[in-house]
Amino acid sequence: MYAETLKHIRRMMAEDNLAPGDKLPSERELAERLGVGRSSVREALRALEFLGLIETRRGEGRYRREVGSHQLIDLLAMFLLENERAKADLAETKWLIERLLLALACRRRSAEDVDELKKIVRQKPIDFARFFETVVEAAGNVLLARIWRVLSGFAASFAPEPPLADAGYEQLLAALERQDPAETVAVWEAQRPSPLSKQAGHRLTNNDVHFR
Repeated sequence: MYAETLKHIRRMMAEDNLAPGDKLPSERELAERLGVGRSSVREALRALEFLGLIETRRGEGRYRREVGSHQLIDLLAMFLLENERAKADLAETKWLIERLLLALACRRRSAEDVDELKKIVRQKPIDFARFFETVVEAAGNVLLARIWRVLSGFAASFAPEPPLADAGYEQLLAALERQDPAETVAVWEAQRPSPLSKQAGHRLTNNDVHFR
């Protein structure tokens, strides 16, 4: 239900010509206008905030957000909201970007990044979000990082991902410390099996994406 509500709110924002900085109606007003429950409105607004299309100002309400001149995040949002294959494609794209970020982090990580990862792994239970955020920062690609955060936020609104096994973190850390992209990717694929779902003559393998 909330996915449909999200589409309706997105359409309403366009119809009302809400510009960056304009305030959205309250949850109650949106629920009455769209004829849905407030819980559906709340979840939809949460997803829009994850996508970077709106922001919440404490004590003031929610506002349309400026997403940048290239409109990349807006384009991603439109695709995710309107495409029937959105969830499958989202999982696929997020997994591929995570694999690429890990490979880049192997090449570019600093000694400080490794020390931070070791500190995270020593603290139980291990915080996956903090661990992978450190990997993302170590990868050193601001655009990929931004896309990943948007996709991760939206994926979390569907269902939270299970944590990795402690041994998986240890193996990833060891491979990152050795700066071995192939080993890092292999460990990641063992911990997070490929969600690639489209068959177009062959299945994408490690040979299709080079980490040299």
